Amino acid sequence: MYLASLTVSEFRNFADATITPDPTGTTVITGSNGAGKTSLLEAVGYLATLQSLRGSPKEAMVRIGAERAILRAVTMVGDRPMDIEAELSVSGRSRTMVNRQTVRRRSDLGDALRITVFSPEDIAVVRGGPSERRRFLDEMLAVVAPKTALHADETDKVLRQRAALLRRAGGRLSPEVEATLDVWDARLDLAGTALVEARETLTEQLTPLAGHHYSRLAGKAVDVGLRYRRSWSGTLRDALAASRPDDLVRGITLVGPHRDELELTLSGLAVRTHTSQGEQRSLALAIRLATHQLATERFGSAPVLLLDDVFSELDAYRARALLEGLPPGQSILTTALPPPPEVAAAATYEVKPAGMVNALVSYRGDG
Repeated sequence: MYLASLTVSEFRNFADATITPDPTGTTVITGSNGAGKTSLLEAVGYLATLQSLRGSPKEAMVRIGAERAILRAVTMVGDRPMDIEAELSVSGRSRTMVNRQTVRRRSDLGDALRITVFSPEDIAVVRGGPSERRRFLDEMLAVVAPKTALHADETDKVLRQRAALLRRAGGRLSPEVEATLDVWDARLDLAGTALVEARETLTEQLTPLAGHHYSRLAGKAVDVGLRYRRSWSGTLRDALAASRPDDLVRGITLVGPHRDELELTLSGLAVRTHTSQGEQRSLALAIRLATHQLATERFGSAPVLLLDDVFSELDAYRARALLEGLPPGQSILTTALPPPPEVAAAATYEVKPAGMVNALVSYRGDG
């Protein structure tokens, strides 16, 4: 699988732009900070996941003054072309199609485009709170097991509906509220349990791979621990029933997949509080590399690799170790600085400074 072309219209600061990444090598996108390099990766990311890599709402990705943005990608899956097109609307309904068929769920995109993303913001997975690690884990699940996005989407939907009901109840358990909570709890038990079991399985699969990649990045053997910890015991439905009185008082759901934690350790020590910034960044990279490897092994080809200015945050040793750990495949790299000498650019695009942001210049390198 590879990205054959990307076209954006009225997206972020681009009126119109097209790139045709090299199918099997590294495509480098250069330009000054703020010129729009990351926006191109964000467009690829949206077409693969229906979500912004920056966590932005759809309307924020539409160019100022425009009503809608259009994103279009052509991918090659084996020898079969796949056409992905998304319309992001400021006020109306957004839509996405694959080969002119409407996409109903994120999981429908798994056969058309898979991506792995590396960015400096990945360190928030280690430094941030549990929600950052849950989001990170669900992102990786979407890469290696796209169908689990169904469970994640259903869980999010039920949690929103349940929270709205709890707020309206105002602490009172009327017969109507009780009956509706029973319905939401049954649905959350099904979707939430399936999601958590998928998270736990992925955590177990990633742990030895992340340990291998971390030790390679660090230049020495280090024991890496990834442990998924549920916020309840027994069945989720029973836990929700037990927590219902407190949920009603506080107006929120106190147990469930949205309260779980992914614990990270190095040599038995909590990464968040007992490691350096370099160790934290290396661990985030190692987990991404582990996901990329697992997806490559599972599907027989590497996901499209998006590297967003990661080399500005790495020393020469770690940059070289990162590159050496990647399986062959297509990668798209953004940088405001010259990339490491180990990067052989098969294609290069330059995003022009402010005032010329719509013009991208493409030229082929020798490698």
